[in-house]
Amino acid sequence: MHVMIFGCGYSGTAIAKAFAGAGVRVSGTTRSPDKIDALRENGIEAFLFDGESMEEGLHRALDGVTHLVQSIAPGKADPLLRLLGKDSARLLPKLEWIGYLSTVGVYGDHQGAWVSEETPCLPVSGRSTERLEAEEGWLAMGRERGVPAAVLRLSGIYGPGRNAFCNLDKGTARRLIKKDQVFNRIRVEDIGAATRFLSEHGLGGIYNVTDDRPGPPQDVIVEAARLMGVEPPPEQAFETAELTPMARTFYGENKRVSNAKLKAAGFAFSFPNYPMSLAQLWQDGRWRGE
Repeated sequence: MHVMIFGCGYSGTAIAKAFAGAGVRVSGTTRSPDKIDALRENGIEAFLFDGESMEEGLHRALDGVTHLVQSIAPGKADPLLRLLGKDSARLLPKLEWIGYLSTVGVYGDHQGAWVSEETPCLPVSGRSTERLEAEEGWLAMGRERGVPAAVLRLSGIYGPGRNAFCNLDKGTARRLIKKDQVFNRIRVEDIGAATRFLSEHGLGGIYNVTDDRPGPPQDVIVEAARLMGVEPPPEQAFETAELTPMARTFYGENKRVSNAKLKAAGFAFSFPNYPMSLAQLWQDGRWRGE
């Protein structure tokens, strides 16, 4: 098995660790030369990829890839789909499975209602519209190649080194209050495990990879502060808070995302809700990162 992860960042590295083992070659790309060593330290064969062109070594590596994971944000178009074009059968002759990391943002705003993979997508932001187009492109490639293509729609990603404890520690945590606002989250290790699960079972189609417990974002801050034994930051009204345009559009979408389809397929989350996940991060001391 040769797993190639395009855009091997925070989630991609967790996916690489989930696949690592005897008889598995794991490769990943980064656009930053500074990150090559970090990937190699995690046992990942690292390649530079800027989204514009492929170096010769990366071209050669594709020849043996059996499992392709695409994690790079699309921009105006998916950079990998654009480069592969109609040549995917020649460039990826041994391909057995495709995984595409998307976002629950493609659903848009549902005023706090539950959404599933069957819910029509009404993306609000340009970013989410681009994601939806990329999803369709990868699903189409799966159909053309006759291999399963799985779209993993991820909710708010957190884990070691990226969580409410870190924000409280740095003094950047904010307790924004917006009436009835809820978000889902997903622990990064569960992204890795879900990707491996879908590939091992040869599953394609769309899957929400998200926790069991959508809730107000301020509650996560309060729970992390309680575990740390510190005072949470003061409440701030969303309406008057200074926010980046991206953060404001993020709060403009309100929904509860169901993971029932992934569970029905047989996947068991290791971190199904944020209270137990935060407690585990705090107790094992890995919240700062590894």
